[in-house]
Amino acid sequence: MLKIALIVLALLAVAIAGVLAYAATKPDTSRIARSAQIQAAPDRIFALINDLPAWQTWSPYEKKDPDMQRSFTGPAAGIGAKYAWAGDKNIGDGRMEIVESTAPSKIAIRLEFLKPFQHTAMADFTLAPAANGATTVTWAMTGPANYLSKVMSVVFDFDKMIGRDFEAGLTNLKTLAEK
Repeated sequence: MLKIALIVLALLAVAIAGVLAYAATKPDTSRIARSAQIQAAPDRIFALINDLPAWQTWSPYEKKDPDMQRSFTGPAAGIGAKYAWAGDKNIGDGRMEIVESTAPSKIAIRLEFLKPFQHTAMADFTLAPAANGATTVTWAMTGPANYLSKVMSVVFDFDKMIGRDFEAGLTNLKTLAEK
């Protein structure tokens, strides 16, 4: 019985070492992006993204915690617009600030997640004209990947988890902009 326990422990140690070694090979930055075609002019869509209070009409995170506490500072839209939130375990606490606003093609946002973990990332929305008056909207998030997040990414598919939220947000944005 002792031999079996030692073999199991040895296999477990090898498996853990393998996961840790594999995690070390992951990139130092992560990027998650989703795109959608919206049948609306870029300036119409741009206005919905560039105006932080308008996010309450389309952001998937707003629906995850309807009781989330929100605060806005600075201008409502454009560079310097800030939005802070305090939510439940599904949303956590954080803040964001528009750091680039180039109408009607790009908005860059600095994200600071405070709870349940601390992390800083950049979110970009790019809008490009497409065929038949449509606009291709890409929502991307890029940030550093420390060793702990690399280990977690072996177990959790962050691209799939966050990507689903981006897809839902782009669908909501599409519905709103195409009205």
